[in-house]
Amino acid sequence: MDKEELTKILREKFSSSPEEEPIRFFSAPGRINLIGEHVDYAGGIVLPAAIDVSIRIAIRKNRGSFFRIFSAESGEKIEAKIIAYNAKNPWVNYVFGVVQEFRKLGFESDPFDLVVWGNIPQGAGLSSSAAFEVATAFAISEIHSWKIKKEELALLGQRAENRFVGVNCGIMDQFIISTGKEGFCIALDTETLKYEYHEMHLDDSEFYLIDSKVKHSLKDSAYNERRTEVESAFDKLKTGKPSLKNLYQAELEDLENESFGLNPIEKKRAKHIVTERLRTEKVIRNLKNGNAQIVGEILFECHDSLSKDYEVSCEETDFIVEHLRKEGVLGARMIGGGFGGCVLILDKKGRRDKVFAILKTLYWKEFKNEPQLYTFRISDGVKEF
Repeated sequence: MDKEELTKILREKFSSSPEEEPIRFFSAPGRINLIGEHVDYAGGIVLPAAIDVSIRIAIRKNRGSFFRIFSAESGEKIEAKIIAYNAKNPWVNYVFGVVQEFRKLGFESDPFDLVVWGNIPQGAGLSSSAAFEVATAFAISEIHSWKIKKEELALLGQRAENRFVGVNCGIMDQFIISTGKEGFCIALDTETLKYEYHEMHLDDSEFYLIDSKVKHSLKDSAYNERRTEVESAFDKLKTGKPSLKNLYQAELEDLENESFGLNPIEKKRAKHIVTERLRTEKVIRNLKNGNAQIVGEILFECHDSLSKDYEVSCEETDFIVEHLRKEGVLGARMIGGGFGGCVLILDKKGRRDKVFAILKTLYWKEFKNEPQLYTFRISDGVKEF
């Protein structure tokens, strides 16, 4: 949806006066994560990249006392004078949470009119919610000339999701959506928030996505439960090994040390976190060397860990990955919070359509559901357009 279409909707849905401020336009991308899954709340390193699907918003300050928000996708309009959690229309909480977090920093937003539209598939694990938060935060900052750094806006968006929306997510999604750069992923240390760019280029190979069409809601899933298990494992290890800064820095032998008292579930969750560190180190090396074969092998290893040790996959995404393995693709793994969503694939160029056509038939036969193929380009982060 372009500026003209967004402008038309905003003017149709919200009354205006001659002294209204001009309408401005902002977009924030979806994201993939190459490696480093479910480690961003354990102090780990992640390798995400922004992709060319987006949430777009049109916004202007209004002269009234109400925040007026309209979803071009659902057709729902919300008008609120007092910011409070909205259980009936939960999508608007991504806006309200951001406004609330600005207030906690001493930034009081003027009432505004906002129209939101997006083409990031919801429930696919591509972070449509984080994109909405970051787009809103950047837009509010810009229309008030607060000039807050994008890294700080990422943290604000995360706090909005943790505290207001109620999903105990890590920082990865909001951070890459804020700082993304066309053609590059970032290696983000989620403990220090230091990051560096790495070119996403593997000769004769390409990445693409297959959506399982199994929708998930992180708030209603076991996502928060996994985070609690990770924190519990770290607390026990920290008691026996005070020098440990986070679970990501633990060693595999620590998990088997009976004196630390990890239960079987905590051991499995911690094993994924620790082995993901080793996989991430290998991916960074081989990404620099352009070794697509090794990168692909590590993607398969990551999926196996997410499925068996972290238990955030599902029957459908496991089916897709196992079929792709048999078809000889270089690598594949589920991405995102889990419990459905998309599978990221790395393969030789020119094979994608044939591989997907075979999978589509088998998937329908097994689940009576139709997967969807997405191609993408690595894009810039949040911006005004």
